[in-house]
Amino acid sequence: MNGKLVGWDEAKVHILNHGLHYGSSVFEGIRCYETADGPAVFRLKDHIKRFFNGAKVIMMKIPFTEEEVCEAVKETVRANKLKECYIRPIAYYGYGKMGLNPLGNPVDVAIACWPWGTYLGEEGLRKGVRCKVSSWRRIDPRMLPPLAKVSANYLNSILAKLEALDCGYDEAILLNFQGMIAEGPGENIFIVKDGTLITPPPTSGALIGITRDSIITIAKDIGISTVEKDILREHLFCADEAFFTGTAAEVTPIREVDGRVIGDGSRGPITEKLQSQFFRVVRGENKSYLKWLDFV
Repeated sequence: MNGKLVGWDEAKVHILNHGLHYGSSVFEGIRCYETADGPAVFRLKDHIKRFFNGAKVIMMKIPFTEEEVCEAVKETVRANKLKECYIRPIAYYGYGKMGLNPLGNPVDVAIACWPWGTYLGEEGLRKGVRCKVSSWRRIDPRMLPPLAKVSANYLNSILAKLEALDCGYDEAILLNFQGMIAEGPGENIFIVKDGTLITPPPTSGALIGITRDSIITIAKDIGISTVEKDILREHLFCADEAFFTGTAAEVTPIREVDGRVIGDGSRGPITEKLQSQFFRVVRGENKSYLKWLDFV
């Protein structure tokens, strides 16, 4: 916290913390994986660059450099002696004055890490998850900046997630205000049609995910073409395969949407190939992608 290692039970903030009351914070989700050469953080520099860009969007000045935050991430993982973990950097307007104007309040920066398994379950990774198209719409760029990981944005995701769970599904899928597929509550989405990957463009309102970018790169390298274009709900229903990507979700197949079975109702062959390649990359087994790993 703010440049010092602090015990887990001592990592506290004031009740009048501005970020708590108004959502005036930005964060990242990063994973560290065990490799043959020790723990390695996946695409650390890219995550921290997005972290700083998000802060810039909401006019927040982070009082550290990108390099300092990268080193602090690795230091926190080392201090906790973790081989694999989830990492949460967050920058927030802290305790100072109340009211909507955060300027003048300190910008506090914290990094936490903890062991966290598969976000949507091990069975979900193998067999796929059941999804519901949410009645809530993905936030529009005219309202809030959807391309920044701003805490305030995530009430939108929470409402969609709770609705899906309440209806007996594993996860939600959000449409944008044009009625096109945007993303999951915390994941990007891909469909496969006739051997081609299709994913919504940045203009859909989807966060431009680091895992999303990784899958596009891996797909290209193994000869699978990817197209960014708008996806109608009907395109999703009639896809050959579909899957989520994200730091937490990694690569999770989608086997059903709104009662419609996707493909043959299991993890499709292209999804399985990309999922397998992804886990080889993050664990350092594919030497072509070692540039994406920061060893702790």
